[in-house]
Amino acid sequence: MTNPTDRGRVHVDDGPKRVRVFLRGERLADTTHVKLVYEVPYYPQYYIPISDVRMDRLAPSESSTHSPSRGDARHFNVTTGDYTVADGAWQYDTSPIEALRELIRFDFDAFEWFEEDEPIMVHPRNPTTRVDILDSSRHVQVVIDGVTVADSHHPRLLFETGLPTRYYLPRVDVRMDLLEPTDSKSACPYKGTAEYWTVAVGENRHADVAWSYPAPILESQKVAGLVCFYNEKVDLVVDGEPLERPRTKFS
Repeated sequence: MTNPTDRGRVHVDDGPKRVRVFLRGERLADTTHVKLVYEVPYYPQYYIPISDVRMDRLAPSESSTHSPSRGDARHFNVTTGDYTVADGAWQYDTSPIEALRELIRFDFDAFEWFEEDEPIMVHPRNPTTRVDILDSSRHVQVVIDGVTVADSHHPRLLFETGLPTRYYLPRVDVRMDLLEPTDSKSACPYKGTAEYWTVAVGENRHADVAWSYPAPILESQKVAGLVCFYNEKVDLVVDGEPLERPRTKFS
């Protein structure tokens, strides 16, 4: 029998955390009854009960969107003071998934979000995703175009649900003379903000193939300042055995 809160790829769960939404310092939503709505399989979005939203800050817009699984959404402009986020929130008030009808979905990127008293970024954290960082004495070598770019017996291995093992290496074990810093950055809700390097080997340049978290969030402090290379884009040798390049969204 199909769960009445499931439809297609969409799944709805109760969230255990207090969640708050802010815009320019004004609190727009505050709930201890948040819903985790899996619009994609990898992570949820937060949907908030109307009773916990400052609906006086939401004005219906002329926009609407359609989802094959969630139905039609009517959109709202969200205003605080003299600042407005156009179509910053929406509601599936006639959704075939009954659990969504009395909930508001805010555009995650347009607002500040807090789980309990801690800010979150990128998207809500998936409660089924785990990140473990372990010290290791494995011998890890990174080879690019036949050149050994890193060689370490002191890696820290990061195990993250759904991704290949990542090998974070001390900079003293990396040929930093071959790494050129770039302006690229990325954000991860589990680790923080990463900075990138291009690796130059001879005339070949491998853009943004290595990264580091200079100031990771508390749970990932063990990788602070260490260098990691995409398994998908370099040749990794662990304890003398070459690893196959995995196929992921980073390939």
